[in-house]
Amino acid sequence: MTPMKPLFLEDAYLSTAEAEVAGIREDGGIVLDQTCFYATSGGQPGDTGFLERESGDKIVIAGTVTGETKAEIIHIPAPDQAVPEIGEKLVMHIDWDRRYKLMQMHTACHLLSVICPYPITGASVSETDSRVDFDMSDTIDKAEVTTRLMELVNANHPIFIRWIAEADLDANPTLIKSKNVRPPRGQGQIRLVCIGEDSSIDSQPCGGTHVGETAEVGEIHIGKIEKKGKENRRFRILFRPGACLTGSPQRCSSVPVDRSFYTFLTPGA
Repeated sequence: MTPMKPLFLEDAYLSTAEAEVAGIREDGGIVLDQTCFYATSGGQPGDTGFLERESGDKIVIAGTVTGETKAEIIHIPAPDQAVPEIGEKLVMHIDWDRRYKLMQMHTACHLLSVICPYPITGASVSETDSRVDFDMSDTIDKAEVTTRLMELVNANHPIFIRWIAEADLDANPTLIKSKNVRPPRGQGQIRLVCIGEDSSIDSQPCGGTHVGETAEVGEIHIGKIEKKGKENRRFRILFRPGACLTGSPQRCSSVPVDRSFYTFLTPGA
């Protein structure tokens, strides 16, 4: 089987694209030749959405996970969905509003790691809040952290992707902020998420999805700092009530979809 192409690694704003069914697993999971659906990994939940068939019918996707390796991405249908044929052409649609909130929150976690330069012992991203655990014993004021976070947000630093060789990561081990988890290897390259001109603010290995500029994170604040052991602090990041959480349509992109093979499409689908 030809390796699947994870489109989200290069373009997190890709909300829809064509794909071809490459396989159907015994458990019903759908494998495509390429996908814009992010799979659960690194504390970020997998995407939901639907796959559009030639008839306009939808196969609702309840979740996206990895298989035996992170290179295999499996789309999990909701109960009682139709099963597509091998080789069938589909149009993928992710739940964009949900994805964008996750992109905002994941980026916020990166900004927090800039303000708190301690080893990360755990992290979890959701649509409404996120948490990052640090190996630290220092006392820090949540209002001060919020102020510094919003300074980074309001400065509207660019965020971009850069690839380096695995040997380059070995030569720069401080790029890794996680205390216990190491980036997956074996592909020859490591994906870095960089913040600021020439990575002036931050650069760290990450396979998740992020916004393109820090201002897109929006209004956030530290809701709580919890003590989870003698040398472990848990920071909870929240959106401020009333903050705009919807991505600008001008930022959304998609692979041009050739719909010539579709006879009937649901308008507005």
